[in-house]
Amino acid sequence: MNHPDKYLAKRYDTPNRSKAFTDAVYAGNSEDRATLVARMNAAQRSYDPPAPEYIPLVGEMHGHTNLSDGRPDIDTYFRNIRDLAGLDFAVLTDHDHGGVGSPELWGGNPSKWDLIKQKAHEYCEEGKFSTLLGYERDSYPFYNNLVLYFRDRDPEMVRGARDGEFTAEELAALLARDDVLACPHDTYLFTSAADFMALPMELITPFIEVMSRGDAAEYMGNPCGASDFACEGGYWQDALRRGAKMGVIGGSDDHDGMNGRMNPNRTDPGRYPGVTGVWATENTPEAIFDALSAKRTFAYMMGDPAGAMRGRINIDFRVNGHYMGETIKRAEGEDLTIFYRVESDVRVRRVTIVKNCRNYVTLRPASEVILDYNQETDCDCYYLRVELEDGRFGWTSPIWVEA
Repeated sequence: MNHPDKYLAKRYDTPNRSKAFTDAVYAGNSEDRATLVARMNAAQRSYDPPAPEYIPLVGEMHGHTNLSDGRPDIDTYFRNIRDLAGLDFAVLTDHDHGGVGSPELWGGNPSKWDLIKQKAHEYCEEGKFSTLLGYERDSYPFYNNLVLYFRDRDPEMVRGARDGEFTAEELAALLARDDVLACPHDTYLFTSAADFMALPMELITPFIEVMSRGDAAEYMGNPCGASDFACEGGYWQDALRRGAKMGVIGGSDDHDGMNGRMNPNRTDPGRYPGVTGVWATENTPEAIFDALSAKRTFAYMMGDPAGAMRGRINIDFRVNGHYMGETIKRAEGEDLTIFYRVESDVRVRRVTIVKNCRNYVTLRPASEVILDYNQETDCDCYYLRVELEDGRFGWTSPIWVEA
């Protein structure tokens, strides 16, 4: 990539056109071909970033028990996620209304919310299995269901002038807090939509649940979108196009005790649950919340736990060494080095680098580097869409590159 006219010829490039690579290709007659191939491979790998400074953890961030409208009891919920699904962390997110005809989470002494906090403490084992506190709050008219995640271990529930609703002032105050993260789901369904094309920017949440069980919120008409009641404005790309710095979370929204596990009673893609991957410093509630706050997150459809990866997908996506969720500044004349690595039980079908909400580069290898020469806007947005041979998908939170 040392050619003086490269910017005239293309917007993107590959490391196999670097000077070191080309010199090895044109080394002339040599009996030591292996050494030349090693030089070529080293030239390509020289663009890889260093090993991650974080560890990948995967968790269930959206599920229900009989404390609201789910089937399992609270102990079964946590045990299933820890012991059967084999996940690293979990959040129980029962509805704040407690189920139609049943007491709200805040009602009683002790309350259901008190029990949730107690059980979250009981099942949290530092370094092995973490639990965060959260619940699902009706939030009309801005969102139908808004899942709230708390940094604190003994938080108060978020009430307002009227339960089930928000005023603009109440919602803005919530989103300004640094001890709570908010993530809506089913934003694209007509009966529970959120219109990111109409919402004031300060009322757009930092996350979207991009994958539930068998339905995705990436863009209208996406191959994982199973709903026939979809509406424009409720998709992730609708928010990104407006400039929202929105990351991704995955959750199963499971009510049947199959959290984090494939459901054999459902057909594709509905049998695969959504889960959340985070790049964290360690497996503790505090470190996981920090990773969420930084949007070092990816979401995917969980696979068969019998495989070597236990159905997991690890996605490492970096731009100039920076992690997903970061906003970076591009120096004048600087080339972007876009790196990804996907690890899974199943072969990768394709990896798409999505730039400014359009497919920019599609590749087959599970690990690759591309160079991007072209700054298109004042703030370009990049994320990955991963597709595996078994039909499962994964997505990363974006990396934003400012001019």
